[in-house]
Amino acid sequence: MKVVKNIAIKSKHKKPILMDLFYEENHRPKQIVIFCHGYKGYKDWGAWNLVAQEFAKQDTFFVKMNFSHNGGTNEQPIDFPDLEAFGNNNFTIELDDLDSVINWVVQNDLIKNEIDTNQITLIGHSRGGGIVLLKASEDNRITKVITWAGVSDFGSRFPFGEELKIWKKNNVAYITNARTNQQMPHYYQFYLNFKENETRLNIKRAVNKLNIPYLVIHGSDDETVLIQEANNLFSWNSKNTIHIIEKTNHTFGSKQPWDSKKLPLDLEEVVNKTADFLK
Repeated sequence: MKVVKNIAIKSKHKKPILMDLFYEENHRPKQIVIFCHGYKGYKDWGAWNLVAQEFAKQDTFFVKMNFSHNGGTNEQPIDFPDLEAFGNNNFTIELDDLDSVINWVVQNDLIKNEIDTNQITLIGHSRGGGIVLLKASEDNRITKVITWAGVSDFGSRFPFGEELKIWKKNNVAYITNARTNQQMPHYYQFYLNFKENETRLNIKRAVNKLNIPYLVIHGSDDETVLIQEANNLFSWNSKNTIHIIEKTNHTFGSKQPWDSKKLPLDLEEVVNKTADFLK
């Protein structure tokens, strides 16, 4: 298996995008799978490297990426050394980043013998699920899309009323990262960017528009993105397939750090169901 870690490519927003490639170097065209992390996530979180290996074993060209403003750096792609970047992130930056990654993969001569550009699947975890749905609805290169514990709405996650007024006045609001104990900023531009692009960033509208196969995977005990959001995503399009994993959480049993060389059983089920869908 060929593994290429931390490839840095240019984004449209000054900061680099980091990517990993996992594939069997056999000069056979393989379907492309691009994985997008969620909020306070990154490509090396938890068991994502093991996930990538499993897909590569099944002759998939697997790409996972860090969004340019996720808070990581080239030197430290894990956790959040660049909180200023994190605070200046927004949904349209992430859509641009994903576009840059797709373009790099399909146009790179070094891997052209390993990829089938007519088969491109996007997978998104949590907030990344919303991003891949939006991208799939507006990019006809995408042939399948999959959400793992994906969100069904961005707007409801913003504060309102007095809390919104305070955010506007201060220009920044902080959320505590319980694992790293960092105070992670969100600048008010995040909300303004959403309002300015509200139609484009409407996940229900995107799912309604999809005319490609789409798989929803969710845990019944997801404490972060409730199962009702999976039911929303499933109900909005007749081409959808849904798989609920009973008694599992938002990360399907994985955590950071993940020290085992085996996937947690629930995440293994996610991988297997996804692999079946890709076939």
